[in-house]
Amino acid sequence: MTAVAPPLPSAFRLLHYDTIGSTNDELKQLARDGAAGGTICWAEAQTAGRGRRGREWVSPPGNLYASLLWRPDCAPARAAQLGFVAALALAEALEPLLPPARQLRCKWPNDLLLDGRKLAGILLESETAGMAAEFVVIGVGVNLATSPPNVEFAATSLAGEGISGVAPGTVLAGFAAGFERWERVWRIEGFGPIRLAWRERASGIGEAIRVRLDGATLQGRFVDLDETGALLLEEGLRHRRIAAGDIFPASAG
Repeated sequence: MTAVAPPLPSAFRLLHYDTIGSTNDELKQLARDGAAGGTICWAEAQTAGRGRRGREWVSPPGNLYASLLWRPDCAPARAAQLGFVAALALAEALEPLLPPARQLRCKWPNDLLLDGRKLAGILLESETAGMAAEFVVIGVGVNLATSPPNVEFAATSLAGEGISGVAPGTVLAGFAAGFERWERVWRIEGFGPIRLAWRERASGIGEAIRVRLDGATLQGRFVDLDETGALLLEEGLRHRRIAAGDIFPASAG
């Protein structure tokens, strides 16, 4: 545990590891054991990091790997909107580090793109109790020093874009502060302000895209984000509502 602990809002508790299997897995177990909302698990490296749908998330030292435990006390469908809250918080943490000409965009449902290449990913995992989400674990991975080669959606890192020396703890502190601020907006005012802020940073709205679902791939135009966070896809004369999937430009292979 050699890194200096970053300054966090008072509602957060930090657990720091040199190496761990998966910050999400560690925090889910802690949540089942009664850990409080606001607990953050931060690791310098992961040996079993993963993204959505179980895909491997390569996790060498130098990047940010952290997970946040939240207990939102709401229906699971509403709790899923915390992914957009996290995306806004992470974007605000990263934007001050970028030259003005660089474009940081939110890719539905849970990635951040720098000039069209994946810079960061967010993984939400939750467990329910009755009709409510008992807890949500929000995993965040940011390519600060390195990015994986030969991946399906092209990736990049801050260092690879000429922005070197960014400490993971700096981004984590910005993320926590932003999450606290945007989560309060979401909790008090609902998803509407989150949706509007996310759309201002969105990648692909109005463009032709492919949407990969389990067992099918759809083609159409990304019309908008609906009032719940689902993607609206225009297929010919109809609109299809998609709650989960992976999107790619229509021209991609």
